[in-house]
Amino acid sequence: MSVPAEKQIAFPVLPQIDQQQLDEAWSKAARQGADYAPGEREALRTRIKQLLQEQDAVLVAHYYTSDDLQQLAEETGGYVADSLEMARFGNEHPASTLVVAGVFFMGETAKILNPEKRVLMPDSGATCSLDLECPAELFSAFCDAHPEYTSVVYANTSAAVKARADWVVTSGIALPIIQHLAERKEKVLWAPDRHLGSYVQQQTGVEMLIWPGSCVVHERFKAEGIRKLQQRYPQAQVLVHPESPAEVVALADVVGSTTGLIKASLNPAVQQFIVATEPGIFYKMKQASPTKLFLEAPGGGLGGSCESCLRCPWMAMNGLRNLAEVLESGANEITIAEDIRRKALIPIKRMLEFARRHQLAIRGQGNA
Repeated sequence: MSVPAEKQIAFPVLPQIDQQQLDEAWSKAARQGADYAPGEREALRTRIKQLLQEQDAVLVAHYYTSDDLQQLAEETGGYVADSLEMARFGNEHPASTLVVAGVFFMGETAKILNPEKRVLMPDSGATCSLDLECPAELFSAFCDAHPEYTSVVYANTSAAVKARADWVVTSGIALPIIQHLAERKEKVLWAPDRHLGSYVQQQTGVEMLIWPGSCVVHERFKAEGIRKLQQRYPQAQVLVHPESPAEVVALADVVGSTTGLIKASLNPAVQQFIVATEPGIFYKMKQASPTKLFLEAPGGGLGGSCESCLRCPWMAMNGLRNLAEVLESGANEITIAEDIRRKALIPIKRMLEFARRHQLAIRGQGNA
């Protein structure tokens, strides 16, 4: 249920993601994605493979990074997955250095679970709008003002926010955890994605305070555009990540986490899909189903350099060039104050223990 009218609460004024920030991210991304000189791509791949071996390092890449990085991770014994499973893989892998191709909170999560390992990122300035719109000081103050609520944060948050939370969830395990809290008669303070929070609230009926953040990519999907695309491809199934607006989720044949959508794309009875999430996921979808048609769900609304695509500009800041550079230099190492790391580990372990106790698969689930 929603919060009663007499209990309506004003949320903090959040930092806004402006066009300048997006343009700066796209400028960095453009340098990574610029056309390669003859032989440059293969030379970089060869050098990176050599450096990974020399430095006892393993590459873990998120589903939303480029095909180049996902392929390289696979070829070198690394891993392609969501943020939490990237960190867990690193914990299980014997390598002493983890190279995280993704956004900053993913590097932090890897460090939280692997404090003894060196964690590097191609560009530690690669961030996430959900992280930016949930500053730790505002979140902590809001939690302090509403102690009667159990705080649950999405994985797409900083180590400092996780350290203040009671639970951390991925999109793949959010529903059963929130249902568990509802059965315990607990009220939930949810952060930071409002669309995922609203979806979870609708599915569980729990009383929730929902932080007003959103993902700059998923926010842009438009129901009208999807309906028009469905008219052209009436046999296509619509796959939607729950970070998308409610009117887009309402059109979905399948609503799910990144891995949930990849699994849905394996359906042998369906040959065409309209996909409402970051298109980096197409690498895995096409790898598993090379004869199927995967269509990007239409979007709009940001303008500027983001108008032409629905890629995450910060994910696109990861590339072969800066991956080679960071391995050469050792730059962009992730560090977390030990008191923050230990506190952040508690809600993550609480989620993992819940999954183990209820025999729920975490591996490969979640978005972010």
